[in-house]
Amino acid sequence: MRLLALRSRLKWCFLGSLAITGPLWLAGCWLNGPQSTFDVKGPVARSQLNVFMVTVYVTTVIFVVVGAVLAYATWKFYCRSSADQPAEPRPQGHGNPLVEISLVSASVFCLILIALPTLKNIWYTYDVPEDQRANAYEITATGYQWWFKFEYPQEPITGVGPLVTGNELIIPAGRPVRINLRTVDVIHSFWVPKLAGKVDMIPNRANHLWLEADEPGYFYGQCAEFCGDSHAIMRFRVIALPAQEFAAWIVGQKLPARVVTPAGADAPQKPEAAQVRLANYPLADASSGDALSASPAFDAEPLTGWREKQIPSPAAEDPALIAEGRHLFQQKTCIACHTIRGHEGVGVTGPELTHVGSRTTIAAGSLENTPRRMRDWITNPNRFKPGNKMYNGGYTDPATGQRLINLTDGEITAIVAYLQSLK
Repeated sequence: MRLLALRSRLKWCFLGSLAITGPLWLAGCWLNGPQSTFDVKGPVARSQLNVFMVTVYVTTVIFVVVGAVLAYATWKFYCRSSADQPAEPRPQGHGNPLVEISLVSASVFCLILIALPTLKNIWYTYDVPEDQRANAYEITATGYQWWFKFEYPQEPITGVGPLVTGNELIIPAGRPVRINLRTVDVIHSFWVPKLAGKVDMIPNRANHLWLEADEPGYFYGQCAEFCGDSHAIMRFRVIALPAQEFAAWIVGQKLPARVVTPAGADAPQKPEAAQVRLANYPLADASSGDALSASPAFDAEPLTGWREKQIPSPAAEDPALIAEGRHLFQQKTCIACHTIRGHEGVGVTGPELTHVGSRTTIAAGSLENTPRRMRDWITNPNRFKPGNKMYNGGYTDPATGQRLINLTDGEITAIVAYLQSLK
């Protein structure tokens, strides 16, 4: 008897605390981060969210009805004392045809409520709607272990081919974009949560998706299919720009790499000898993980930060150091994997670096593109992206572990200065 009373009190205490703290718990768990699927910024993601919410509403009604019936039955037939317990089990009912038919009908009705918007959404999100295809912009995204290459087939460069960028996808805002999905190795998955759902990149199979940004913005994306050691940090960015700004960006990206020389720099400068200046590019603290975080100012206004990266800073550059970095970039065989149009290199194994200084991230979106972070990356790429080809097969022999390329602190400083000048 006492045990029954205690259990009853505990039950009502739990339900009361849940009713009080439940709303606070739900408020604290609301997803509104940079990769939230609830804070959508495009028609494709919005339609997918609507389907999800229809499912939530239907299942919530089912939960409430079933829970209410269960609560009623529990309360109605609850044995409040040992005296109320029957000597023998009560007779078991066979079933009520009317109740069974009603439940089956209600289940079918709920499935129809979910199926109709789901089928409509599948057709809508499969490809750019027919009435918008004439205005659609086409881009090809290719997955590598572990980074993304973006090609612009509608923006050819004479004698080169289509415009190519790495890990940062620039699109026109307010315009549908059809993205052809390809991979050169294993299965990857392309996902920009605020703009569209995930679609796989499958070897030897053409795939695609489409998305559109309602307004200019800076959006976070990543690979959503396990693809090896560094899958979790295979990231990219999508930057949506107004039409005129996007057109200007295209014009700038088609130009060959920027050249900075003592005699022909962008502004009058005082040439300095190439020398080690480690104070300008201090190594990050390996124990704190600080190198993996962006600055608070950039996190607050990432689109503003991206726009600032497009502007060269001649007054802060050392032309002689940059020239030395360009020489080292060629001498240390970086050109075997990377391309810098107008300079050296025809490599395709690594990202295209013609305008790498204008990007906000490096290492496939893992590090903010600053001199300090770039120095960290070049010093030990395996620390930030285990198993990457730049380290295995570039810096070291993966079979023997023997170091193939050795860079001094001064050489790294010069290469960083050179790459940061490429805007």
